[in-house]
This record gives sequence, structure tokens and C-alpha cells, in this order.
Amino acid sequence: MLLTAIDASSTSVYLTMAYFAPGQEMIDALCDAAQRGVDVQLVLPSVSDFSPVLQAGRSHYQRLLDAGVQLHELQDAVLHAKTAVIDGVVSTVGSSNMDWRSFSSNDEVNAVVLGEDFGDAMQRMFRQDRADSHAITAQAWAQRSAWQRAQEPVSRWFERWL
Repeated sequence: MLLTAIDASSTSVYLTMAYFAPGQEMIDALCDAAQRGVDVQLVLPSVSDFSPVLQAGRSHYQRLLDAGVQLHELQDAVLHAKTAVIDGVVSTVGSSNMDWRSFSSNDEVNAVVLGEDFGDAMQRMFRQDRADSHAITAQAWAQRSAWQRAQEPVSRWFERWL
């Protein structure tokens, strides 16, 4: 459902995800939406209780940034939210992370709500999370440490099992 909504988006895609290791199809959808002129923004964790998932997600940052996706990492708190709001009308809240285990083997539940009133409330929450976050710019991302760079491809290789 989320992939279809992103593919059909025309104005905005706002995702807040605690675990972000989405796989190629989702990365393609997010990049395609941004390149169509859709405002695509993600709020993701700056810290995690499981570093390989964090690094696997970060391994996609360069491609996302190059496509025009805005990335933000939540500061000073552990991110646990798993929400999406597309075009201010399609919203989802639930237990599903954006990782292979949530898609394939975990028992997860998400509520999908269609409507502008709920979408407006979701967008307000997203904006608050974004305000509490640090923007990841292409320039800053290019200056990350050699250690972080080395972890990313290794973590991505294991992405399907994280």
C-alpha cells in the first residue's frame, strides 16, 4: 500500500521511521517521487539500538540526497515512530518498520487512514519531529568519517536479514 501511494503521490511524502533499511524498490519509489517534483522528506533516527540497521539505511542516503529527498535525523531522543503521510490525505501509523523483517516475517499492524483532517494532524506531528531533527545535507554527508563509510556497504549487504 505504501509503495503504491508513494508512486501515485503528487505533492508530498513525509515518512518517520525508527528502522530504515527499505530495499531497492522503496528507494526507487522515493527517488522517483522526488524527481517528479514531490516534496519527499524523511525523519530517521540519529542513534539506534541496532547499529547495522542504522548503517544499512544510511547506505542509501547519497542516492536519496542526489534525487532531492530531504533527510533529517532526530536528535536527543530515541525515534520509535513509524508513520507516513502522502499528499496530506493518505496516512499510516503502526508497528511496521521500513525493513525487510517487517515486510516478510514479523507480525505487524498498520492503520491506514484516508482524509484531510487526520492528514493535517499527521503533518503537524511530522513538522514537530523535523524541527527536533538535524538536516542531513549533501555537503555534510560527504564529510562523514571513513569508519562510517566502511560500515555502510557491509550493512547494506545484510539488509535483507536485519
